[in-house]
Amino acid sequence: MLPAAEAPKSPARLVIQAEALAWLGQNAAEPSDAVITSLPDFSELPALGPGLEGWKRWFIDAAAELLRWPAPGMPCLFFQSDVRHQGTWIDKAYLVQQAAERAGATLVFHKIVCRHPPGTLTQGRASYSHLLAFTLGQPLIAKKPSADVLPDPGDMPWSRAMGTAACAAACRFLLDETAARRVVDPFCGKGTVLAVANSLGLDALGVEISAKRCRAARNLQLESAGAQSAATE
Repeated sequence: MLPAAEAPKSPARLVIQAEALAWLGQNAAEPSDAVITSLPDFSELPALGPGLEGWKRWFIDAAAELLRWPAPGMPCLFFQSDVRHQGTWIDKAYLVQQAAERAGATLVFHKIVCRHPPGTLTQGRASYSHLLAFTLGQPLIAKKPSADVLPDPGDMPWSRAMGTAACAAACRFLLDETAARRVVDPFCGKGTVLAVANSLGLDALGVEISAKRCRAARNLQLESAGAQSAATE
């Protein structure tokens, strides 16, 4: 008699309450870890001072640390939305590029995610976001190139979420182009990246300083239709 087939193993999800950069400094990446994250806006870090300079220094330092954390060849992806501050644009893609130059990382792709339809007038936050992928070491040449512009971010389970379609595009890149099998989001918020990664068969690990958001990230389950939409767009 043939042995009964084992049930497929469900992707794992672990959410740790900790300060992200301290956790990264204390925990080495596994060989199959890749990073997908969004660094906090200056409005979320008031302790860095009333001006922007302290936050900009922190942002570049944090991005450089994230870029150096994965094993060589494993990607680090950033999802960042530009904002206006007292009438001045803050270009977060430029800040991430500065960090990449410091870390010696190579830009694999730079996609634009439309948060609102083209032509929409917005105040404060831009109507688009940046999705950037970097690697250290040997440059990664994509075997399955994908669109440079995403028409929308997908469902957003909370106001600062990355959006399920954007998360799915990032995770599909890992599945198509790399040996990554676990997604690490050191600023995981309420866990959208983690839930989409799990829906596509990837393990996920999130770090979040807020206990309330940690609970949400552990429990977030995408609606089946929403998960399917994110996986097939």
